[in-house]
Amino acid sequence: MNTTSSNMTLVEKKARHTQSKSALRRKESLAGLLFVAPMLIGVTVLTLLPILATFVLSFADWNFVAGMQGLKWTGVENFEKLFADESFRISLKNNFIFIFTVPIYMIVSLALAIMINKHVYLKSFFKVAYFMPYISSVVAIAIVWQVLFHPSAGPVNQFLMSIGIDNPPKWIADPAYALPSVMMISVWISIGYNMIVYMAALQSIPKDLYEAADIDGANGWTQFRKITVPMLSPTSFFLLVTGIISSFKVFDLIAVLTKGGPMQSTSMLVWYLYDQAFINLRVGYASSIAVVLFFCVLLITVLQWFGQKKWVNY
Repeated sequence: MNTTSSNMTLVEKKARHTQSKSALRRKESLAGLLFVAPMLIGVTVLTLLPILATFVLSFADWNFVAGMQGLKWTGVENFEKLFADESFRISLKNNFIFIFTVPIYMIVSLALAIMINKHVYLKSFFKVAYFMPYISSVVAIAIVWQVLFHPSAGPVNQFLMSIGIDNPPKWIADPAYALPSVMMISVWISIGYNMIVYMAALQSIPKDLYEAADIDGANGWTQFRKITVPMLSPTSFFLLVTGIISSFKVFDLIAVLTKGGPMQSTSMLVWYLYDQAFINLRVGYASSIAVVLFFCVLLITVLQWFGQKKWVNY
């Protein structure tokens, strides 16, 4: 009897211990949920629900000024109109051309990061100087470049004429040069951030690798190809993915500098979306543009994710 009673007592103790642990876990889970609830609610209301609404409205014709009673379901009609829309095709083409800014400023940023990290005094000054455009207001930057690129009175063309170029480009006023001009400004803005990230990555590369390469007689170019580039590949992959996503979201620079002109030469997907949604009040049509933009970014990101297995070294 005593043995049976002691066994029962032991079982009861284990059961109570298990119950107390379960209760403690429930309390911890509840406390964790309460802590993250404000962020979850914010993300749900401000991000997830608008994304869901965009997908739903892409199958409708709706002017939000008319209210919900003006909502008409059209099926895939918006997408049929979209792919037959010349303005949309121009915007999509411009966006894919604009992507080439990403590898350009990555290469320039890497070169600057290597030079400043090894061969330049006053490193802190150069870090701040190159980083300033990235943290400055895009509106202010765009206005400054509007002045610099003025067709007749701008300092850029004044300098070109002073060295003997009689008919310099009209830059953002010329359809042939407007998009390259915006791309140059975007490169100038983005160099600082990428350079800082690359400098941080360079400082994390073990010095022993370079010392061993020196002993083996490897020159600077060989060390760059065989050590620096492979060791920086995760950083390059991160900057490439985020840079391409950012290139599809460019809006403020276009809105201030060119408003998609001249002759739609700088129209991008986000600018065209804004034009359709808030100027022409075609919310359903603009939502279909947003859906196409979403799948473009998703497709490019997925391709990069699978492609990185061949060149990224972790």
